[in-house]
Amino acid sequence: MSKVSIIKDRNGKEYKNKVLLSQRFLYHTLLGRIVLKQLIKPSFSIKIGKKLDSKKSIKKVNSFAKKNNIKLDDYELDNITSFNDFFSRKIKSGKRKIDYDPTSLISPCDSKLTVYKISSKSVFSIKNSFYSVEELIHNSQLAKEFEGGYCLVFRLCVDDYHRYCYIDEGIKEKNVFIPGFLHTVNPVAFDNYKVFLENQREYTILHTKNFGDVVQIEVGALMVGKIDNYHQEYSFARAEEKGKFLYGGSTIILLINKNIKIDEDILINSQNNTETIVKYGEKIGQKTDER
Repeated sequence: MSKVSIIKDRNGKEYKNKVLLSQRFLYHTLLGRIVLKQLIKPSFSIKIGKKLDSKKSIKKVNSFAKKNNIKLDDYELDNITSFNDFFSRKIKSGKRKIDYDPTSLISPCDSKLTVYKISSKSVFSIKNSFYSVEELIHNSQLAKEFEGGYCLVFRLCVDDYHRYCYIDEGIKEKNVFIPGFLHTVNPVAFDNYKVFLENQREYTILHTKNFGDVVQIEVGALMVGKIDNYHQEYSFARAEEKGKFLYGGSTIILLINKNIKIDEDILINSQNNTETIVKYGEKIGQKTDER
């Protein structure tokens, strides 16, 4: 048995997000929540991650790719020696169309996107739970910069490409790591837990040329052994690869200011609790002249 929620692509075609019976057991039953206390500890995901780094794990690749309809011809697979190598595989040049218009806000990754308005008090709501930007990044002064802006939640599933990029050219500050647990990022968990406040995460401030200051947050999740960001302080280019996740679902969050207009289809879907399928480098918004 599974529960479904709705996802749409940019053409309006609907897909179903399946919630496995095991996930419902963990998050919606008393016994499941007892088991969950052990599974969400980072040590558990690290242990699984080590197994998926082994050469023996390569045997899982073909069945995983078939089950998740992954087109192997799209990826560079010559140096794959483990399942984690495959999971964080690099896509071939030209397989993602990058929007280089400097006024276009692009997606940092392949994912299912939902957009939330940040209130004048730096608060936004996900599934009836209220999140403050200050709680999310542990920085009250920085949180104030995004009042009236948007929180963009990019949910990556196991069938998504798990590398991610910079959304513009600019200069980044050092990465800030916030320790925590590793809940699943499937919406099944949102009813009972403030996942993005409890999960371990890493964020940085991006001083972008075209969109002002942006905060990008990578959120770890159940069964994800590692968030691998390549750079500390660094000058970056639009669509340049920023990092990758190892096995599991995971999330990227962008905090952006109010002078960016999110594409209408994405806003409408978000208002209707529907996720929108977006791809690495694809336009999702536009810079405006508003201040």
